[in-house]
Amino acid sequence: MMDCALKTEKLNLFYGTFHGLKNVDFCVYRNAITSLIGPSGCGKSTLLRCFNRMNDIIDDVSVNGSVLVNNRPLEEIDIIELRKKVGMVFQRPNPFPFSVRENLVYGLKVHGYKRSDYDDIMERCLRAVGLWDDIKDKMNTPALSLSEEMKQRLCVARVLTVEPEIILLDEPCSALDPIATMKIEELMIELKRFYTILIVTHNMQQAARVSDYTGFMLLGDLIEFGETPKIFTAPQDERTDGYITGRFG
Repeated sequence: MMDCALKTEKLNLFYGTFHGLKNVDFCVYRNAITSLIGPSGCGKSTLLRCFNRMNDIIDDVSVNGSVLVNNRPLEEIDIIELRKKVGMVFQRPNPFPFSVRENLVYGLKVHGYKRSDYDDIMERCLRAVGLWDDIKDKMNTPALSLSEEMKQRLCVARVLTVEPEIILLDEPCSALDPIATMKIEELMIELKRFYTILIVTHNMQQAARVSDYTGFMLLGDLIEFGETPKIFTAPQDERTDGYITGRFG
């Protein structure tokens, strides 16, 4: 039986009186890519953000049920430690308005890494995302001057610097063209050897290409979860079938 790096049990989330997540039981397996699919507003990103407490910054949110990270209850984990273990890459590339170097050392400073280790860590992370050869002589270049794809790779590298165990990707390719999207997908597949990855995507073809497991969400419910080929070729719920065949959504 595979181990869950992330898990929810009877998870409910409310925005005021709006019931955003409804009794969600969910597991993200270690060293695999798990995709969340479903129509806009169905709770995908809300569920993703539960795992590093990004929902905490939203007013009037209340949660009940349990969220586990590496089998530890979320509320028992210090938020600085949590954000180190569970890194997040957002929908649009969001490098800080500093140099490439300053983007990469930001987390190292926050978490107290030794300055003498910075160069080795930066090179390792840039190599991991396939940027080292392109950018090693441009470390003092403003990060905002990079292409959109390189910005997104840099954002992934920035997450990797503090050695997370889990990476959350909230529609990481939605602002990218098809060629850049393909490169980011190849990067995800490469990274799963070392990391656990949870991705929210509106692109069902992307989910089918890159993920090992897929969850389909609708109106705050996790309707179906399983191995990606089974979800896409033999779904058990007619609502899943209706969504992936384009009858709604």
